[in-house]
Amino acid sequence: MAENGEEKLIAVARHIAKTLGHTDTMTDDILQIFSSFDNRLREKLTDDQPTSCASLERTLKSLHRQISRYVSIEHPIWSDSADSATFLDSIDELIATIREWNPMATDKSVSASLDKAEDLLQQAMFRLEDEFKTLMQRAAESLDLTRYQNGEPAANLNYSSDSEEAEDDSEIPVAHPVTDYDILIDALPAGTVSDLHEIARRMVAAGYGKECSHAYSACRREFLEESLSRLGLQKLSIDEVQKMQWTELEDEIEKWVKAVNVALRILFPSERRLCDRVFFGFNSVSDLSFMEVSRGSTIQLLNFADAVAISSRAPERLFKVLDVYEALRDLMPEFELLFMDQYCVLLRNEALTIWRRLGEAIRGIFMELENLIRRDPAKTPVPGGGLHPITRYVMNYLRAACRSRISLEQVFEESASAVDYRGEVDDRALSSSPLAVQMAWTMELLESNLEAKSKIYKDSALMAVFMMNNERYIVQKVKDSELGLLLGDDWIRKHASKVKQYHVNYQRSSWSKVLGALKIDNNAMSPTGASRSLKEKLKLFNSYFEEICKTQSTWIIFDEQLKEDLRNSVAGILSPAYRNFVGRLQSSHDAGRHAERHIMFSVEDVEARITELFQGNNGSGGGRK
Repeated sequence: MAENGEEKLIAVARHIAKTLGHTDTMTDDILQIFSSFDNRLREKLTDDQPTSCASLERTLKSLHRQISRYVSIEHPIWSDSADSATFLDSIDELIATIREWNPMATDKSVSASLDKAEDLLQQAMFRLEDEFKTLMQRAAESLDLTRYQNGEPAANLNYSSDSEEAEDDSEIPVAHPVTDYDILIDALPAGTVSDLHEIARRMVAAGYGKECSHAYSACRREFLEESLSRLGLQKLSIDEVQKMQWTELEDEIEKWVKAVNVALRILFPSERRLCDRVFFGFNSVSDLSFMEVSRGSTIQLLNFADAVAISSRAPERLFKVLDVYEALRDLMPEFELLFMDQYCVLLRNEALTIWRRLGEAIRGIFMELENLIRRDPAKTPVPGGGLHPITRYVMNYLRAACRSRISLEQVFEESASAVDYRGEVDDRALSSSPLAVQMAWTMELLESNLEAKSKIYKDSALMAVFMMNNERYIVQKVKDSELGLLLGDDWIRKHASKVKQYHVNYQRSSWSKVLGALKIDNNAMSPTGASRSLKEKLKLFNSYFEEICKTQSTWIIFDEQLKEDLRNSVAGILSPAYRNFVGRLQSSHDAGRHAERHIMFSVEDVEARITELFQGNNGSGGGRK
């Protein structure tokens, strides 16, 4: 009984000595403590050390036979579940043996045995790494996940909803086209994922986590790159993008928008989930693996966006640059969620930087539009005082831009200096929106440019018609679009009043001389003198009216309502004056009997000729001789 108790005590002491012997002297110290209790205990412990080392050698020889047999076979170990299970059990035992004996490594014989064990472990890890790669490649090939058609995942891709965690091998076709991004692709079969996890667990336990991560990343990185290629995205450098013709680049931007949405909403989340499952329990290795898998594809996507941001800022590029800006903006939550760990934070920050750079590019495009307006020469007048091409261009441009009003407001709100250099905009009724200030400023530049162009016309009436046409067009484009909501009713009223003022200027410049000829002098004179004066005035009227009608029939008023208003206003002042004049002439003492010989136009003829104004043609004679 005593002997049995002594054996138990010795066993406990030996276990404590091996477990706590982490330094050169700790084991001896522990033995000294026990020997002070009983010298026989120290003797037995010391005597048993060679025997224990021999036990280690026997264990390693057995493990070497088992592991070497699997390391050397040519066919995949995981083609047989029994072989893979035995191989993993042997590795587990080897890792456990090394850990158990490591505290005794100060002993030379133990240290030499452990060196052999580490060599054997390394061979096992190399083979595990090969098996890991083979499993991934075979699984990917069997599912053929790299097939994409027309920018959409192929029909044989498996996916599950984001909330589903159940793993099965059933294949669910993806609908065409992809409109729901809330899916995750089961990139590898559940059984393969489980096998990969078991391998990864051993490699991480053995200190080969990085090697396992690299093996994983190499295979999955190739999958992602091939997926982007199948989505139609080319691998282009920043220089190559900047050298592209604009029409070609437009096509590439459309492909990029589709690809970046599929990548950030489907492919990357699926890879993130796969990493987490393969490396479950090893967050750092999982994060590292995901970063290595996604980094190349992410940089490819971001480099393209960056190239667009720093390329030409010609105004016609605004809408495609907005497409890129909006795509990145909408995907920033995905970047925040997927790239939140220590390895991916640089990618997330780069995405944020490029998104802001795209905002700077958009503001730069508006500045280039301003320069285009300023530089537009005032050399050749528009025939007939019609709409100037730059008015059509700028207003249609701004109207189209406002379809992306929310994005543009975001862009200009991000610029603290957006209002500073536009302080000259004299419209206190404008809202405080920086975008509203930008739009009003652009139109003010346009109006200033048009005023300079109007001075080319020698006829002040035609100058007024030109400004009336263009200002009316500006107001109509604002009223009929989101520009009106952006600028407000006060802005519209103010600029509508400008149209009325140009109307007044036109009427005064054109018809004051004609109306002056019809003015009757009521001063006392003989009937004969009065009659002569009326006939002379009628001749002047006929001459002035004929000249104006001939000239202004070639002038243009683009807006039908404005044209009708102008004709009515002219007729409203001219017809009564002419009717009164003709009546006086017919009632005069001398001319009354022969008045018809002097009247070239009846009142109806005058009104008919007025309706022929602003037709934009050579006009017609009309009237009665």
